[in-house]
Order: sequence, then C-alpha cells, then structure tokens
Amino acid sequence: MTPPLAPPLSNLAGGRLLASDPITGISNMLGHPFIQHALLAGTAIALLSGLVGYFVVLRGQVFAGDALSHVAYAGALAALAAGVDLRFGLFAATIVVGLALGMLGGRGAADDVVIGTTFAWVLGLGVLFLALYTAHSSTSNGAANANVLFGSIFGISASDASTAAWIAAGLIAVVLLIARPLLFASLDSAVASARGVPVRLLGPLFLAVVGATAAEASQAVGALLLFGLLAAPAAAAQRLTDRPWTGLALSAALAVAAMWGGLALAYAAPKLPASFAIMTLATAEFAHAALASIGLRRRVRRHDQHGTPLAGDPRPTATAAELAPRA
Repeated sequence: MTPPLAPPLSNLAGGRLLASDPITGISNMLGHPFIQHALLAGTAIALLSGLVGYFVVLRGQVFAGDALSHVAYAGALAALAAGVDLRFGLFAATIVVGLALGMLGGRGAADDVVIGTTFAWVLGLGVLFLALYTAHSSTSNGAANANVLFGSIFGISASDASTAAWIAAGLIAVVLLIARPLLFASLDSAVASARGVPVRLLGPLFLAVVGATAAEASQAVGALLLFGLLAAPAAAAQRLTDRPWTGLALSAALAVAAMWGGLALAYAAPKLPASFAIMTLATAEFAHAALASIGLRRRVRRHDQHGTPLAGDPRPTATAAELAPRA
C-alpha cells in the first residue's frame, strides 16, 4: 500500500467553518467522510501518543523517541522500495529497534551513545531506501516520500482509519496494563527492582511500545513530525502537575486537543497542512504550560517565605514507595 493523496480541501469550501456560525461550520466539517476518517484515526493516535509520551518524558528517553521517528521513516521507505504495505515496514522496524535499544542500553534504559550510533546508521539506511524507491518505484506515487515524512491524515481511507484505531486501542491497553509498575520503575528503579518489579523487562518492552506508537503516529503527522506529538503534550502536562496519574490523563487530553484543533484549522484554512497545524497547537500547549508553571512556582516561593501553603503547588505529591505493587 502506498500513501493516498489527500483530497483538495480548497474544492470542499473548508473556509465555511469560519464563515458561518460555529454549529453550522462544525456540522459542515463533520459531514465530509475524509474528516470523519481523520478524526477516528487521529483521536486514537493522539490518545496513544499522549499516554506513551508522558512516560517518554518522565523517563528521560526523549532522544530515543526522536531516533525512533527516523527509524519509522527508514522502515516505511524500505517497505515502499520492496513493494509491500508500508505499515509492515513501519511497525517491524520501530518495534525491533525499540527492543534493541532497550536491551543494549543496560538496566532497561537506552544509553545515549547506543541511541546516537543507531540514529546515524538509520539515517544512512533511510538515504539508501530513498534512493532505491526513487529509482525503481516512485513513478506510481511521486508524493509517497512527502506523505511518509509529513503524513497524510486527510487521505486516510475508512478501512485504514479503522485499522489505525484498533491498533492504537491495543497499544493503549498495553500501556495501561504496565502503567503502574512502569511509573514505579521510572521514579525509582532501584526500589522498584527490590520490590519485585521486572525493571529489566519493562525497559525494552516500553521502548517497543514507543516504537509501535511512532509507527502508528507517522501515518497521521509523518515521521518527521511525530516526535512533537509524543513530547510536547507530555512535557506540557508535566509542567502543569507533578501528580502522576493526573499528568498522564492531562497529557492524553492535550494531545487529543491538539489533534482536533489542528484538523479543524486545516479544514478552515485549506492551504494550511494538517501536520503543521497539529504540531503548532501542541507546541503552543507546551509554551503556555511552561509560562504558567514559571508563574506558579514564583507564587509558591513567595508563599513559602511567609510559611503559608498555596493551592496548586506543583511540587511532587507522590513518592516511589506509594506506587509499589500492593501485596
């Protein structure tokens, strides 16, 4: 399967979202099948990215997430060059490399040297597969390379959207299943290991899930931009609260909000790429959260000087011991 071309939004009068009252505009937008498909796949992908991204930022594995985004690009091009479904290349490459990074990094966490070496090698592979695809296969769909890089969420078919939603649902179930021990291991791996948490197993398993998430998200926002959907909402959530479960839910909500808002903006302004709109809103969320957290911390310091508590204090409220598996 090669990535389909997105429909020309200018021919669908996307500007009507802003030209009419909000209810009519939203009704017009939701009446288009390609919008329905984009919302189905995009919502599931954003929810998954927000949940996984929270742990990526918490565990300090942002570099690993960035590397896996480039692995997704190389894997997709390898599949296209071989003439097979690009999703096979996406998921096979990212999951295998995620597992490898986790196992080679030691103690279940990928080492920056390992990631950097893998990163450079994968970039070389991407160039190789791009050359092969351009030389032998690109005549059938000259926009495929751009779609892999930047996504084509408005070009997702009904069957592809349904498949993406089911895959995302399965990965979300895995994340929720391992969330408590993963959070415990992320906050204090030594204590978690002493309490019987399989820290060495969780590390590679989580990076495999990150890889699968990268493969899934690249179908919506592209391999070049998917890292922003993983990192920005999660980083914003962690700026706004140190309560782990609240932050996890907030990260998912912010990712979904960026997805919905980006799709609406791209529909209203047909010349605006959907991926750019989504990433712009995600970045704006982080910028707003960063400014808000700075202001709140200043207020906390002022109240501390007077010895009075402040509602919304962003300092940690949960310890690793509180997250230990219950007997």
